[in-house]
Amino acid sequence: MIPIKIHTQPDDSTCGPTSLHAVYRYFKDPIPLSDVIKEVPYLDEGGTLEVLLACHALKRGYRASIYTYNLHIFDPTWIGLSNDEIIIKLEQQLEYKKGSKFRRATMAYIDFLRLGGELKSRDLTKSLLNEYFEQGIPLLTGLSATYLYRSSREFGDEHGNSIYDDVRGYPMGHFVVLCGLGEDMKSIVVADPYQENPYFKDNYYEVKASHLINSIMLGMATFDANLLAIQPANKEPLQV
Repeated sequence: MIPIKIHTQPDDSTCGPTSLHAVYRYFKDPIPLSDVIKEVPYLDEGGTLEVLLACHALKRGYRASIYTYNLHIFDPTWIGLSNDEIIIKLEQQLEYKKGSKFRRATMAYIDFLRLGGELKSRDLTKSLLNEYFEQGIPLLTGLSATYLYRSSREFGDEHGNSIYDDVRGYPMGHFVVLCGLGEDMKSIVVADPYQENPYFKDNYYEVKASHLINSIMLGMATFDANLLAIQPANKEPLQV
């Protein structure tokens, strides 16, 4: 297990920066959590996107790779194109598809690619995750909290708090850090900034790999469905 130490997120919208800070902390980066929370951009409706976390890391001098399963943004045929070619595709797509979150995500991916981020796509399997774990590299992932926790869907009240409601609620996204394989080699160890989560009620737990993978893929409902691997620039690049 990769020794990730994660704080409990200060509020319902800071799971992304808190997860990113845990990865920074693992790499001995002294930046305080409060600074990460302040510097990472947020969406108008609350929360953030994994690509915005990746851009923050790139600007701090890290290398960043995103494995994306987000068909809202990327056509599968684009994988393998150069960053400049993907940027052209994204800009062309904006001429035909609308929506504030779609545009925000698209512009963030354009920034990510211009900053030198690497976009990848491989079948999401336990073996892919373990290739990183064996090299001591944690993975930050955006996923469906609703599916991961087997919880009711949620809606935001007037104070910005998430309320569980199986009728009025919507699927909710979340960010966690993946730290390694469990003792049974069939589970994944998760560092979760949401300590009071309704299923595990802890910052650290193991979840069956198949359930975790499904949770990541269903993150597409909230523009998640990504894996983010960041590495210090002075670390030998991992070819995965």
